[in-house]
Amino acid sequence: MITSAADFLTETTSRLSTLAERAAAGEYDEAVDLLTAAIESGGVIQAFGTGHSQAFAMEVAGRAGGLIPTSKLALADLALLGGWEVDDLRGSELERNPAVADDLLGTAQIAPEDVFVIASNSGVNGSIVGMALAVAERGHKIIAVTSLEHTHAVTPKHPSGKRLVDVADVVIDNLAPYGDSTLTLGDEYGAGAVSSLTAAYIAQVLTLGVVERMLAADKEPPLYISANRPGGDEHNRALEDVYSGRLRRLA
Repeated sequence: MITSAADFLTETTSRLSTLAERAAAGEYDEAVDLLTAAIESGGVIQAFGTGHSQAFAMEVAGRAGGLIPTSKLALADLALLGGWEVDDLRGSELERNPAVADDLLGTAQIAPEDVFVIASNSGVNGSIVGMALAVAERGHKIIAVTSLEHTHAVTPKHPSGKRLVDVADVVIDNLAPYGDSTLTLGDEYGAGAVSSLTAAYIAQVLTLGVVERMLAADKEPPLYISANRPGGDEHNRALEDVYSGRLRRLA
């Protein structure tokens, strides 16, 4: 187990180092430009992911040290806010359903200035591509976070034949391998999934980029502070109120 843990650390840190090098080389600048422009124009960053990629949306929206004008869309919102039955959300078929995007968007307050950040390791499931197509049709910019190795190794599942990368304006590779597992244990058992870790790093790098961009322009970045610090709730609520219920903060 010690060897496996050390190997996984090596695999993870290698990928994180590459992501950091790409950020330093300016490869995320276009994404940071889109996010900054959205905030400065009064827009909200709409984050969406299904399965384990929901963790990416949670990194983007509603956490201490993160940007306040952010909102997390989730398939569970269809039951909480969209009138769907809970049983309709069970299993993996929902994330493959290309028809859910319009219903999900109908549960949220979306403004023309909003930009979407969509995460999916495979980038081919119906709900992911359906969401990308729906918001692109509405004129929103899209930043995709996906595994380029994985997405080009599998067949698109959306009726359009498109992948998330085919619809997005900006694509960021999370550097996860095909199948996500970085290690082979025994003769054939893949383990050590890395996409959640690299995606979380990407989310924070994008946030830092927006903050740096706004500070360089002598603008105050709208950041959450921990609700467990004195004055945290008051600070956060005052800034959230600016967006009049446009920020989804479901448990």
